[in-house]
Amino acid sequence: MQGMDETKVQKRIKNRLALNKFFRTLFFISTLVGLIVLVLLIARVLTQGLGYFNWNYITSYPAPFPEKSGILAGLGGTIALMLVVAPVSIITGISTALYLEMYAKQNKLTRFIQVNISNLAGVPSIVYGLLGLTFFVYMLEMGYSLLAGGLTLSLLILPVIIVAAQEAIRSVPNDLLEASYGMGATKWQTILRVILPAAIPGMVTGSILALSRAIGETAPLIVVGAATTIYSTPDGLFSKYSAMPIQIYNWVGRPQAEWQFVAAAGIMVLLIVLLLMNATAVFIRNKFQKRL
Repeated sequence: MQGMDETKVQKRIKNRLALNKFFRTLFFISTLVGLIVLVLLIARVLTQGLGYFNWNYITSYPAPFPEKSGILAGLGGTIALMLVVAPVSIITGISTALYLEMYAKQNKLTRFIQVNISNLAGVPSIVYGLLGLTFFVYMLEMGYSLLAGGLTLSLLILPVIIVAAQEAIRSVPNDLLEASYGMGATKWQTILRVILPAAIPGMVTGSILALSRAIGETAPLIVVGAATTIYSTPDGLFSKYSAMPIQIYNWVGRPQAEWQFVAAAGIMVLLIVLLLMNATAVFIRNKFQKRL
């Protein structure tokens, strides 16, 4: 402190402590607001939907009367959509990330592609719906089928998976790569035995979060022809289909108050599916983290 103005030092310390206190209060209020909104949302859904949420509701198809209506068509359609979306988007997304990080030359073209992939993650979902309608439904003549809907949702979440996979690959320590190359391993062997095991937790987390977004999307599915009311589950890739968000959207739009309760029960089913997916992601991430 010798040679320094003690008054100025004390003033600076006081200002920093005040600034620290301000941001701590701001962060606490932000967290509190988020928690309050979440609790209110869950409470609202539970109070409205619990009366209709039972096994009969889950195993029944939509009906003209609220007390007989169920979510089976939407639930079956959503699961079938995920069976298309998950393999297409995850395999394509991780392969693209591996190419960009491990094989592509780091030049202006590669950086241009990476910037555009990041920007695509923020494009509104309705734009992907219009792209799917033009390309899959009309140009490839898939019609308003489950396959067209699944591929459209795959395009929607593909940028998110690529960005998450790239970040996971970059987080692998260089020491591991150099040790692998030093022992004579080829690039492919290094990817298979070093990079993928180390990056899988991050890749899985990003993929599940992206799939969670896809499972709740409504706008692109409406554009590519998901039916608002259907009385069967899909039996093939070119079948007609519905999905839980579409079914809930249809119920919410009806004027009778009882349909709001049926929609709330549908939201509960959707939340349970999302929680199961997130729990799976946490389980896989923890399992691979323990191995490293």
